[in-house]
Amino acid sequence: MSEHDDSEESFAEDTLVQAIENQIESESPAAARAVFNKLTLVGYEREDALHLMALVLAHEIEAMLAEDRPFNGEWYEQALRALPTLPDGTVAE
Repeated sequence: MSEHDDSEESFAEDTLVQAIENQIESESPAAARAVFNKLTLVGYEREDALHLMALVLAHEIEAMLAEDRPFNGEWYEQALRALPTLPDGTVAE
């Protein structure tokens, strides 16, 4: 992977984390703050909790693009509430 690819990936991840922070702050969706609180209560560090939530957002964005459809807020909230189980069924450590 080139240095350019690394910087693009880092930018994308930072952008997703910023989006999650905005969702938590605005409580939109309401599940965002609840899930963040749940993850930190069960022992996830702040950055790790934000990263897990960003993975769910990235999964939904990829599905939107692949399927050429609008954002599915209902699926997104369900997937957030399922954390630390990721959309692929694995459990984050």
